[in-house]
Formats: sequence, structure tokens, C-alpha cells
Amino acid sequence: MPSLLSTGLGVGAIVFAGLFPSVEALADAGSVPAQAAHTVVIENMQFSPATLTVRRGERIVWVNKDLFPHTVTSTAKAFDSGSIAADGSWSFTPHKAGSYPYGCTFHPTMKATITVQ
Repeated sequence: MPSLLSTGLGVGAIVFAGLFPSVEALADAGSVPAQAAHTVVIENMQFSPATLTVRRGERIVWVNKDLFPHTVTSTAKAFDSGSIAADGSWSFTPHKAGSYPYGCTFHPTMKATITVQ
């Protein structure tokens, strides 16, 4: 394949061509929509935010910033993270609309709610 210089297009064409992604890259980037992600921070023995509204298919990530493990456990048993270590994280993508109260099984005073639309 001839280079841009050998085709007579010059150095300016090389710089210009490098500013744009290829057609294949654009097709790949647009073929799968990015899913929104929400973050809930676990810190100081609480979930923040304590109430969160998301849409079906949006991923939620819990990040444990405490020095000890926690769980993210739905009271209706819709989801359960198991033990999330200090500095660990866990994610969940809800697919059914509704209100989901949850808490930490290790620390019963820690409570929060996710509303899925």
C-alpha cells in the first residue's frame, strides 16, 4: 500500500489523517451503547448515597472504603454481594423495576434503598 507521502498528499495529510479514528473504530464504538454506572461508597458504617434511583440495565458499583468487610444484601433476597473486603468492590445490574431495600448482614444498622425504574 502506498504511503501518503508517495501519493503526493504531503505531511499535512498525514497529520490531518491522524486526527480521526478509522471507519472501523467508529463502527465498533457505536455498536454497543455504554451502560451507565452508579457508585455507592461504603464508609463510616454507612452507604452513600443511602437512596439511589437507577434505570433497568444500569450497573451499580459498591466500593468499600472502610477498614473491615461489609455486605450488600437485599432484604427481599434479590441480590447479595457476599463479603466485600476493605478496599474491595462489588457490582450489580438490576433488570427488574421496583424498590430494593438492602443492608449489611454484618452490621444491621447499615441500611439503604435502590429504586429501579
